[in-house]
Amino acid sequence: MSVEIRPVQNRRELKEFIFLPEKIHRNHPKWMPPIYMDEWRYFDPKRNRSFTYCDTVRALAWDAGKPVGRIMGIINRRHNEHSGEKTARFGFFECPEDEAMAHALLHFVEDWARKAGMNRLVGPMAFTDQDPEGFLFEGLDEEPTLSTYYNFGFMNRFMESAGYVKDIDYVVYRMEVGKQVPPVYERVHQRIARCAEYQLLEFTKNRQLKSYVKPILGLMNETFSHLYGYVALDEQEMNDLAKQYIPLLDPRFVKAVECHGEVVAFVIGMPNMNDGIRRARGRLFPFGFFMIMSSAKHAKQLDLLLGAIRPDLRGKGLDVLMGRAMFKSAIAAGIQVMDSHHEMETNLAVRAEMERVGGKVYKKQRVYQKAL
Repeated sequence: MSVEIRPVQNRRELKEFIFLPEKIHRNHPKWMPPIYMDEWRYFDPKRNRSFTYCDTVRALAWDAGKPVGRIMGIINRRHNEHSGEKTARFGFFECPEDEAMAHALLHFVEDWARKAGMNRLVGPMAFTDQDPEGFLFEGLDEEPTLSTYYNFGFMNRFMESAGYVKDIDYVVYRMEVGKQVPPVYERVHQRIARCAEYQLLEFTKNRQLKSYVKPILGLMNETFSHLYGYVALDEQEMNDLAKQYIPLLDPRFVKAVECHGEVVAFVIGMPNMNDGIRRARGRLFPFGFFMIMSSAKHAKQLDLLLGAIRPDLRGKGLDVLMGRAMFKSAIAAGIQVMDSHHEMETNLAVRAEMERVGGKVYKKQRVYQKAL
């Protein structure tokens, strides 16, 4: 094979790394570009705090002087210390339908991880579970969401032929939004609404969200610590995440619950902006931001991004308080369907919640693993 794999060495090569998927997916109608301003921030060690506790390598596959594939290797020292593992991750893996090239890119990261003393490689994953993870293997004809990978189906075949096996699967539910709140929510709400201990928080302006960012993300740290691949956020990372997402959030689709003045539950949704992001080609300027915001205003799909309930208050009906409010806001906004974002296949409690309101699994994503 004439392809050469080598690490990204400078800003020019980093630009090739960032924009390469746009070339690979040129004729892929369902692919959606990232927001490139966020990509530049994400891959900048001076602006992304994750680089301070992760070892990384970014590599490009070159053929006849042109970049044709890419991959990133990550060793999250914070996660490994917490879990007692020696696990490396690969992410941002892109290539054309060329099995030999795919294997070469994977072998590059395998060798890098092995030399660093790691005994396992998993992916696709990135720094944290707020980043995209898992290759889609069911529902390839469905619309993607901003927070997930969208890949060609052949990537799964290449993973298996390179000796990788399933580590964990995620499922994604589709929920129809009719003209009324699901009856099961109304029945349970009548009971929980009588409890003055819990206060539902709803918002109308983005500036109202600022004071709740740290309590919400702090609750995430408390409730997600046991989940697959989760890495706790420090204060700076919370601030960075807030700066990235608050401008894009529609406050109507952020719900939280307070108990004695403390945030104990939340759920965050975002109108699907795919049409605007595609028209803007991932560029915010000069007119991309307006295209994206206009698309959000006319969206018919709501993508659920994050949600959590403090462990000792699960089963108290707080999910119903927030779910009923989210359905009411979605109905008022003309939303027709909700995408649940990915849920671990083993998270039976959350899956039961989705199915209780008529949710059907319509996409599945897989994280692979290989012993080194």
